[in-house]
Order: sequence, then C-alpha cells, then structure tokens
Amino acid sequence: MIETIAPVVNAVLQEGGAAAPAIPNKAAAALAVGMAALGAGLAERGIGAAAVGAVAEDDSMFGRGLILTVLPETLVILALVVVFVVPN
Repeated sequence: MIETIAPVVNAVLQEGGAAAPAIPNKAAAALAVGMAALGAGLAERGIGAAAVGAVAEDDSMFGRGLILTVLPETLVILALVVVFVVPN
C-alpha cells in the first residue's frame, strides 16, 4: 500500500511551486467544529440512555444524569472558542 502512495505524494509535492493549504482556513474551522459536534452527539447517545434509565430507577439521580449528559457539549463550545480565538 505504501509503495503506491509514495509516487502520488512525490508527484503532488513536485507540481506545486509554493506550499498552499489543502482547504481554506474557514473550511477547516467549520470541519473542526462539525467533527466536534459529531463526536459529542455520539457520546451523548450512550450517556443519555444510561441517564434516563438511572432516573427511571431513582429520581435523585436526575442532577448527576443531567450533568453527565451535558458534559460532552463542552467539547463543541471549546471548539467554537478555539475557532474565534485563533487568527486566520
């Protein structure tokens, strides 16, 4: 597999005179936030199911379940903060 990738990489590197990014900065930022949101959604899927089950068994688990369900969303907030803080 690596034998077939090496000639392609060499051809790509030799063709471009100046180094240019593969995608624009704003597209990279959007991709980063989107991937963070996707990861948070996948994490919340299991946590939410477990939290609902725990609350169904014991009402006092509501606060803990709520905190654990909201915790993955901090990843998306952090990604948005990084997008706005890092200069283009």
